[in-house]
Amino acid sequence: MKIRKAVVPAAGYGTRFLPASKAMPKEMLPIVDKPVIQYVVEELVEAGIEQIIMVTGWHKRAIEDHFDRHLELEHKLELAGKTKQLESIRKLSDMAEFVYVRQKEANGNGGAILTAKNVVGNEPFIVLWGDDFIVAPESRTKQLIKAYDKYGSVILGGIRTDKPEDTEKYGYAKGPEIEPGIIKVEEFVEKPGPKKAPSNLAIVSGFAFPPGIFDALESFTPKPGDELVYVDGVNVLRNEGMDAYAMEIKGGRYYDCGNITEYLKTNVEMALKRDDINGEFKDFIINTAKNLK
Repeated sequence: MKIRKAVVPAAGYGTRFLPASKAMPKEMLPIVDKPVIQYVVEELVEAGIEQIIMVTGWHKRAIEDHFDRHLELEHKLELAGKTKQLESIRKLSDMAEFVYVRQKEANGNGGAILTAKNVVGNEPFIVLWGDDFIVAPESRTKQLIKAYDKYGSVILGGIRTDKPEDTEKYGYAKGPEIEPGIIKVEEFVEKPGPKKAPSNLAIVSGFAFPPGIFDALESFTPKPGDELVYVDGVNVLRNEGMDAYAMEIKGGRYYDCGNITEYLKTNVEMALKRDDINGEFKDFIINTAKNLK
C-alpha cells in the first residue's frame, strides 16, 4: 500500500527554549524566515504525502494558524502589490490536507504517535518530529518510502556519526548490514555512551511504520514513571516476529533545532546559503568573531 499519510508530533513544551516557548511553540521558532515545522511539512509534500496529521496540545494553536488562510493579510498584500509574499503565504494552506489531533497528556513520543491512530487507520505512514529536519539530495522522506516499499516493515532513519557526544544523545542500531546503509536491527541501544555504541548509525529522525505499530504501542505498559516511546512499539513488533531496519539517510545533513546551540547553528548555516543575504551576513559574522577575540 502506498504511503500517503504522515504524523508530526508537536505537542512538547519546549522547556529548553523558555521563556521564548511560553507563548510560541518551539516548532514555530524561525529558521531565517520560515518556522522549523515548515521545513518538515515542505519535505513531506515534496515526497508526495497527501495528509499530514499534526499532534499538538492546547498551547500549539500558532501551528494551526500558520497553515491556515489569513484573508485579511492576503488582501493587504494584494493591495500593496507584494505578489511574492502573497504567494508564499497562500501556498501554506494548500500544500496538503492538514488534520490536527491533541495529545491530552505528555506521555512520550509513543503516546503522541498513538494519538493519531484513528486518523491514520490501517495504512503505513511516515513520522517526522516537528523540531528537526534533514537536508539530503534525495529527501529523507523519499528515502524512507523507498525502503518501506522494499522491505514492508519498520524503517528507522539515521545518520552516520563518530562524535562521542552523540552517543549520549541518540539511540544506535545493532545488527548486520544487509546492504550498504541498511542494518537489520537485532538490538536498539538507547544512549549507549562512547564505549558501548554498537555501530556509528545513530537513529535521529524520520520513520516509516506499518499500521501494526498502533496495536504494539497500545499493548505495551511502561514502567512506573517512564514514558511510552516509539521504540517500545518497535520492540513489541520485533518480538512478534516482524523485522525492523535502520537506514542511513544518504547524503543527509541533520539539523537538530530542539536545543539552543544547534538551533542557532542552523540559523547561521541556512542564512549563509541564501544568496540574497549571505554577503552582508557573512561579513558580519567574520567581523564579529574578530572583535570578540
